[in-house]
Amino acid sequence: MCHNVSHMDTTFTVVSSKGQIVIPAALREKLGIKTGTRLAIRSEENQLILQPITREFISSLVGCCKGEDSLVEARERQHRVEK
Repeated sequence: MCHNVSHMDTTFTVVSSKGQIVIPAALREKLGIKTGTRLAIRSEENQLILQPITREFISSLVGCCKGEDSLVEARERQHRVEK
């Protein structure tokens, strides 16, 4: 099965018995990942997405919890239903 993903920058690693992986130095340097950097991990269409939690990442979240489809609004709707 072929995906619309560029394999030009693909790097391979192995999962340890503890579920750990090594992020190659070149990728860590490129993405600014240093010792102690926290990563957000999510599954998307049968892929794992690792996102360094940086100031830019946090800034990108501003406003994502607003609007009628937000988690905050969904929680408030559920709370109103439970009353």
